[in-house]
Amino acid sequence: MADTLRIVHCFRSPVGGIFRHVRDLTEAQVAAGHSVGIVCDSTTGGAFEEHLFEQMKDMLALGIHRTPMQRHVGPGDLASAWRTYRIIKELRPDVLHGHGAKGGAYARLFGSLLRVSRSRVARLYSPHGGSLHYDENTTTGRLFFALERFMARFTDCLLFVSDYERQTYRRKVGEPPIPNSLVYNGLRAIEFEPVITDPDAADLLYIGMMRDLKGPDIFIDALALAGPQFDRALTAVMVGDGDDLPRYHAQVKRLGIERHVRFLPPMPAREAFALAALVIVPSRAEAMPYIVLETLAAGKPMIATAVGGIPEIFGTGSPALIRPDPVELADKMSQALADPAAYRKLMPDGADLKARFGADVMAADIEKVYFAALGK
Repeated sequence: MADTLRIVHCFRSPVGGIFRHVRDLTEAQVAAGHSVGIVCDSTTGGAFEEHLFEQMKDMLALGIHRTPMQRHVGPGDLASAWRTYRIIKELRPDVLHGHGAKGGAYARLFGSLLRVSRSRVARLYSPHGGSLHYDENTTTGRLFFALERFMARFTDCLLFVSDYERQTYRRKVGEPPIPNSLVYNGLRAIEFEPVITDPDAADLLYIGMMRDLKGPDIFIDALALAGPQFDRALTAVMVGDGDDLPRYHAQVKRLGIERHVRFLPPMPAREAFALAALVIVPSRAEAMPYIVLETLAAGKPMIATAVGGIPEIFGTGSPALIRPDPVELADKMSQALADPAAYRKLMPDGADLKARFGADVMAADIEKVYFAALGK
């Protein structure tokens, strides 16, 4: 088939939004006739992620390749980088698309090495937040942003998932001296089908990584604050995993609400949506979170923090948006649960969401970027 590409996606951690983005993108690219492969870390992820890899493996002509990758820079990086480079070299990509800080560094460095010895390789980088979350006034932040400026010379195009991310890059790193595009994350058509809430569902759902950046502690504090405003205890389900999970268990126990909070391991988002009436995204920082798109596409009402690209989904000034603050979240929970029908009307229009955030739209726009980077 004419104009088909060999595409390799390189990223570190196969969990959360980056992994979701890559899965959707590879599925659409395979459907378009491209040969696609994945290179990522072998030391993160659990049974849920293994199941997702199992579902993907037969459709990826270039395979799934997992090798240890450190999160932070350290002595083990050299061995890890060499292993990853050898894998990528064997795959002979036309397009090397790096996701996140580590994947972006590997894709651009290794793509540049491959260009020394063979025909052109397009080097793409999608930050997905990543190092852009660092404070530019700290030593660590200044180091990362200096590295980003340096790496721009080895990049053919930057792909941002939200305008917030692009503006953050401009503010912290500088105006990109290379082509850059904004392409929103997208969902498959089936994900715009409504999810029916279980008859015995809890009041509230948190689903995501168990780390402070995503705000599980804010959610738990707000749950304890909102409870006394009702004539019954509020119930919640918390779905996810992460190193900080034991701390959240301890927080729930300390606040005396352990009988009303159920912790569950990672599961598909649409399964989790049936478990509660109202979804909460209490993140302190985001780029363009899939969980917000998935929740709204499934017809679920939600409360989210006005961070990162989230206001680009809801519209700036939406009454469904709050600051990442337990008191503000508790007040909004009380409002939403007191009159669910009225609160549901505050959600964005489903048809508009589908037109802006469809996986087909995302994949087509990214394919145009690939061909432009290759000069086709």
